[in-house]
Amino acid sequence: MKDKIRFYKGIHKVKIVTESIGYNIVEALESFEDYLEGKRLNVKKGDQRIVTPDTLYKKMTFQPPIQEHAYELKMEKKVKELLAKQKRKKQDDK
Repeated sequence: MKDKIRFYKGIHKVKIVTESIGYNIVEALESFEDYLEGKRLNVKKGDQRIVTPDTLYKKMTFQPPIQEHAYELKMEKKVKELLAKQKRKKQDDK
């Protein structure tokens, strides 16, 4: 199998050692920090890990920002509208 270079979680450069249907075994080409079951784990260059195929990308990408909770966004919008309304009311009173 020819060397396949991928980016783990879109950021960390790894080489696929073994491919399977449900998982891939990859070798780290650079040191990085990962989280496994809530624990921080240091991965050294040359370490092998078992990962799912959906965490490997062909190009370096950055994960999209985490979307805020819809309720928080809605309340923020209401607060902005109320502040704007109060500001207009004060300007009208003067």
